[in-house]
Amino acid sequence: MGYFAGLDVSLEETAICIVDDAGQIVREARVCSEPEVLVAFFGACGMKMERIGLEACSLTAWLHAGLTEAGLPAICIEARQAKAAMSAMPNKTDRNDARGIAQIMRTGWYRAVHVKSPRCRSWRALLTARRMVLNKRRDVENGIRALLREVGLKVGTPSRKDFPARVRDLAADDPVLANLAESLLSVIEAMTREVERLTKRVLDEVKLEPTCRHLMTVPGVGPLTALAFRATIDQPNRFRRSRDVGAHLGLTPRRYQSGETDVQGGISRCGDELARTALYEAAHSLLIRSSKWSTLRAWGMAVAKRRGMARARVAVARKLAVILHRMWADGSEFRWGKQAAAAA
Repeated sequence: MGYFAGLDVSLEETAICIVDDAGQIVREARVCSEPEVLVAFFGACGMKMERIGLEACSLTAWLHAGLTEAGLPAICIEARQAKAAMSAMPNKTDRNDARGIAQIMRTGWYRAVHVKSPRCRSWRALLTARRMVLNKRRDVENGIRALLREVGLKVGTPSRKDFPARVRDLAADDPVLANLAESLLSVIEAMTREVERLTKRVLDEVKLEPTCRHLMTVPGVGPLTALAFRATIDQPNRFRRSRDVGAHLGLTPRRYQSGETDVQGGISRCGDELARTALYEAAHSLLIRSSKWSTLRAWGMAVAKRRGMARARVAVARKLAVILHRMWADGSEFRWGKQAAAAA
């Protein structure tokens, strides 16, 4: 007889439910959210596990690695799908969630989530840290603008290099405001140094990664976009078709169809936000800043003329996702188009 387990993971404890082939609950428990503890629990229960399911969360990669290294059939499932499957339960508790995940494992009604390799998780941590510092720096800058605006002082739109001098000049006549601004400007200066340091680390990683250097041959794709795409996809062979990557990153339209109703909305925005944002910025760079002709840019500008630049950026970002995956999967080069080839 085979057994199936569901794990509802929280920061401190994990609720466990084990069911048999018929769906009957065999055992329930709560243990610490530690890989060693979970491995010891399944080793002591004496049951042959067919599948052990856990939802995607911040601890998933760590726990999944510990379970699989111990030879246990751990499967990470999509949180939204698990939520939809368990939405009929009248009461949401950790115990009921574990029971629901166990039944999902038994019936096989789940979508497995790819658990990224340690190297890709390290790259994502680097990119996330850099973006976090950038966002906080922008928050402090906006805070300074708000402080000055309260007394009728408007900073305007100076460059980042000229921003400190502009703020000091405006706040010079108010000692209290000048003191506060100086403290916040010191924070901005420290953040700027750290952003530069983190950016250098990104560039150093890209120099050592041949896949990133290959992806950077595409116009508009720089080191940040290449590394974000590399870290998010991890293994190109997990996608059967290159066009599936656009949907995976949330760059395809939502659709609601029921009876006579058929509505197509904006992009789904599901999947990895980091890679989606990087591709959107790469599309903007391709359309606005790139001077070299390519079929992709010509197609994007045609979309912009018909539908507007915002939609063109999204469309080109989706195309870039498909192109980058295909180049990575088969090692091909970027195709500039017939006009560029003739000019060469």
